[in-house]
Amino acid sequence: MASDLHIHSDASDGLLSPQTIIDMAIQAELSCIAITDHDTIDGIRAIIHNEKAKRYDLTIIPGIEFSTDMPQREVHILGYCIDIENTALQNQLHTLHVNRRNRAKKMISKVTALGYDIHYNEVLAIAGEKSTIGRPHIARVLVEKKYFPTISSVFDVLLDTNRPGYVPHYKLSVAQIITLIRQANGIPVLAHPGLIGDDDVVLAMVQSGMQGIEVYHPSHSEMQIEKYTQFAREYNLAVTGGSDFHATPGRFPEKLGIFTIPDELAIQLQYIHDHENGTSL
Repeated sequence: MASDLHIHSDASDGLLSPQTIIDMAIQAELSCIAITDHDTIDGIRAIIHNEKAKRYDLTIIPGIEFSTDMPQREVHILGYCIDIENTALQNQLHTLHVNRRNRAKKMISKVTALGYDIHYNEVLAIAGEKSTIGRPHIARVLVEKKYFPTISSVFDVLLDTNRPGYVPHYKLSVAQIITLIRQANGIPVLAHPGLIGDDDVVLAMVQSGMQGIEVYHPSHSEMQIEKYTQFAREYNLAVTGGSDFHATPGRFPEKLGIFTIPDELAIQLQYIHDHENGTSL
């Protein structure tokens, strides 16, 4: 049995519904999954008490992923075992939700000014009312309208940082994110440190209050896995990992069960949560 602790649903920038993800996880014989959508708990809320998952002994860890900025680097922080009913968390997510929609409108205006005929309602139809709107939704509209062949090409030309259609989005600070996750009885974990591209930043993040580090990720080389495992030992961090699954065609992995981690890592994460909070998920 294996686990996958980094999965995105269509509540943020993934392409599949939470229920479809459960079905795929069961088919892949996973024992534990974590839904870690960007800035939203809509996906996890939809399946947290899923009866099919219970029948197949599939454990679902409630999670989330936040973006923040360090000097000249965007970094991501995962929150695991969070209490999705926490008021402070819900209030902050509402603020992020509103800001993301305003950001999308600004990007659409910039893209339209460049000669691409797209509209906010088209993006909203793809994203859905309960979703976290992001650049992938705008990109999907542009691909569907035949302006670009792939989502990645849209990013390369228009939506990547410093491209003409890009608009930065409102982000919490590292300290704010860690505090928010801890207030919700969660465990803050540094996501895919190998993608940060600067181990000085990784070290600063680890020392800022992380309780875990995502050692296993599809982008990590064997050398990086070994290095971040050593980080975990040295700073007494939980080791986590996952596929960062979005169901995006051409992006590895394209289905669940291809990239997994040992069950022991998911069990360790739940143990840390239960030990600190005196409760079980």
